[in-house]
Amino acid sequence: MSSATTGLITEAELDQLETFLFSSAVSEDALDLIGTHGLLCAINISPVKIPEQEWLDLLFDTEPQWESNAQKDHILGLLRKLHYTIGNDLYNDQETLLPCELTLDLDDEDEDEDLAELTIWAQSFMEGVFLREEDWFGDDEETVAGLLLPIMVASDLFEDKEVLEIRQDRALSEEMAEQIPELLVDLYLHYHAPEK
Repeated sequence: MSSATTGLITEAELDQLETFLFSSAVSEDALDLIGTHGLLCAINISPVKIPEQEWLDLLFDTEPQWESNAQKDHILGLLRKLHYTIGNDLYNDQETLLPCELTLDLDDEDEDEDLAELTIWAQSFMEGVFLREEDWFGDDEETVAGLLLPIMVASDLFEDKEVLEIRQDRALSEEMAEQIPELLVDLYLHYHAPEK
């Protein structure tokens, strides 16, 4: 990674990235900024390195209609900065700030939305897990499943009895949602911290 892309992403740059991801230049099935953040959290935590092109293909769904090579370089540079920023937080044992509220309640303003923003984030995180599912669960399935449980609950992708029961317990599912930032650090350390 070149020094040009290793700075931490700024609020203004996040706004630029969000605007692009909402534009007609990208597929309707592409991830928005919240989904992109979720995916890149999983990519950073992943026990094995995911090639950049692989996560970009998942993020964009199909190649964006770039206005120019300069625009492409700029947007890809912003994505690399976001990837680096999340990785930097995790590496330094800092809770990553999610770009959404830590709640599964739908906002009153989002009555048109079917999913809470945290659910979108969690679904995209799990997409990143599914890229290398065997590697995630291979060494210690019980521990990893326990750490991932709040994200699995938030994602609403799983029909397991335990997950469904938690989803139906609003207080418990909200409590779990609030644990997600610290669990990201725990997951990262599980795979990347040297054994004591």
